[in-house]
Amino acid sequence: MGKNIDLVQILALVLIGMFIPFVGSIALTYGLDFTDLNGWLKIGSTFGYFLLIFAVELGLVILYFTISNKIASKKIDKHKSKKE
Repeated sequence: MGKNIDLVQILALVLIGMFIPFVGSIALTYGLDFTDLNGWLKIGSTFGYFLLIFAVELGLVILYFTISNKIASKKIDKHKSKKE
């Protein structure tokens, strides 16, 4: 269970580390006001879309590596069986 808590803490730290520069860049680019709730809602929804797109991209990368790993494992096993 300790590994899962550590992983959650690391992911939370990464998300915070991604959010801070994201907020700054969005605020500077679009001139959003930090005192206005509507500005924070726009920043939050934009960051949510960013995380959603990032999750899809990460999922595709994981899928690619999983498939290529299975193919490589089959080729290695086939090659090992020919040697024996």
